[in-house]
Amino acid sequence: MQIYKVGGAVRDRLLGRPVSDVDWLVVGATVEQMQALGYRPVGADFPVFIHPKTGEEYALARTERKSGRGYGGFTFHASPEVTLEQDLIRRDLTINAMAEDEHGSLCDPYHGKTDLDKRILRHVSPAFAEDPLRVLRVARFAARYAPLGFRVAEETLELMRQISDSGELQALTAERSWKEIERALMEDQPQVFIQVLRDCAALKQLMPELDTLLDSDQRTLAVLEQAALHQQPLHVRWACLTHDLGGAIKAINQRFKAPRECQELALLVGECHGYCQQDYTLSASKLLELLQKFDVYRRPQRFEDYIAACEMIARGRQQLQEQGYPQGAYLRAAAQEAKAVDVKSLVERGLTGQALGEALRSERLAALERFTQA
Repeated sequence: MQIYKVGGAVRDRLLGRPVSDVDWLVVGATVEQMQALGYRPVGADFPVFIHPKTGEEYALARTERKSGRGYGGFTFHASPEVTLEQDLIRRDLTINAMAEDEHGSLCDPYHGKTDLDKRILRHVSPAFAEDPLRVLRVARFAARYAPLGFRVAEETLELMRQISDSGELQALTAERSWKEIERALMEDQPQVFIQVLRDCAALKQLMPELDTLLDSDQRTLAVLEQAALHQQPLHVRWACLTHDLGGAIKAINQRFKAPRECQELALLVGECHGYCQQDYTLSASKLLELLQKFDVYRRPQRFEDYIAACEMIARGRQQLQEQGYPQGAYLRAAAQEAKAVDVKSLVERGLTGQALGEALRSERLAALERFTQA
């Protein structure tokens, strides 16, 4: 039995990046031997075990064979006869197909270290094309390592185009696709993820609405880049990505089963981002309508997220004439004026139900009229 550290932990150590999760590979062992040593089996698809003391995952070396469509269409075979090289060749990229033995010596049968030094994302073998999820994974790695100068090898990009043209991307579940999209959006350069998907014709399959928009207007990529530069959370980045897609936003939300927070903000930003660029000229009634739409009285953070998304849109479109974003301060001040209306005094006057709602609206409108005229 031999145990190797494999995959991302090896890659990131060589790049000098922090290593968080460590994957371990066991060569030459059986399920029974692992259990006898106290390892606890998990997972039904292939033999993975939990170390009895560290809690880390250890997988038996295995081979795989394509047996159906999509990410899950594979049959796995694990046995003591499977070699390290046979296990590593089934991995996606050469930089992820390296291992370290117990002495820290590098095992690199597919020249991942060379590609690491050359800053190239290259597939390990033609079997890469059997797994459509790898299109999204490679695009995500391109986004993660773009600051280090990495690029996708042309031959790998060609295989990704073949996958896109094959229709295999349609076999991916919404959950698997979203997991990759979510992780990619939170990388340092998420716009690279979108651009790589576009370069290999995958975006046309996954988000044709966005692909069509980018044919004529590339500013959405700049908006997404600004959202990352300003370290915006996931739901703000998703709203920035989809803000210009109009009526298609709802369909895209549902297609990937985006989390509720992402869906709600994307729809609201898509509908209302234009207001934020003309807020100084908005009438009191329009300002009140905007505040009501965001339910700013009970959900103030959602309004803050809207302002953040609008600022990223303005920055991406190069509409800011100065360092700050005065529109945001203006909208926050308007919200404070509306929220300052004393509900208690209206209740003390005996108003309830519809009458209270109408009086409250009237008072808030009056406050905003004074605000806009100041």
